[in-house]
Amino acid sequence: MADERRAGAERSQTLDRGLAVLELLADAPTGLTYTQLAAELGVGRPVVYRLVASLSAKDFVSRRSDGRLTLGMGLTRLASSVLPLLRDAAVPLLRGLADEAGATAHLTVAEGEEALAIAVVEPRWTDLHVSYRVGSRHALHAGAAGRAILAGRRTTAEGTGVSTAYVSTDGELQAGAHGLAAPVLGIPGLEASVGVVCLGAFDDAAVAPKVVACATALAGRLAGH
Repeated sequence: MADERRAGAERSQTLDRGLAVLELLADAPTGLTYTQLAAELGVGRPVVYRLVASLSAKDFVSRRSDGRLTLGMGLTRLASSVLPLLRDAAVPLLRGLADEAGATAHLTVAEGEEALAIAVVEPRWTDLHVSYRVGSRHALHAGAAGRAILAGRRTTAEGTGVSTAYVSTDGELQAGAHGLAAPVLGIPGLEASVGVVCLGAFDDAAVAPKVVACATALAGRLAGH
């Protein structure tokens, strides 16, 4: 009986440490080294090697060419079950944003080094608007939505946790289209942005506060506030 309790405690400790590795990597967009993980966990490097080996086997952790460790694409399989909940939380807010801004509103998440649109709402009162398809992908460094996610990474890395910043672009993904987006911050493990896109330029000074407010409201809703 004592041996069973001891084995159970060891398994629980290993699980706790494995989850801690994932949480630490989720808060480190640029990745961590084995040494940094060991220091954060307060364990030796051999323990970290074993934890990472187990997590890597499920593709939950990935090792970059520079040796730094990041979250792996295997987590996408788990995240896919969360996306419907994320959409449900976002769509009412995007509806209000689209109608206020008179532009197509969207929620975009990072999937690897790509930006993936998971919710799109078109304005109800405009005659012309940009058609933006759910499931659209593009590189994170192109377009307002992806650039806003990268801005959110920098904000998280700096540890400020809040930002009123936004990103605007012209014609990067579609000729004549103007985009503006803000990162969704403060939700561990989520890299996302809320944005709007329209044909031709709009008044950034008027629209940006609405986009930032929508991103902040979504973060609060997801956090249960």
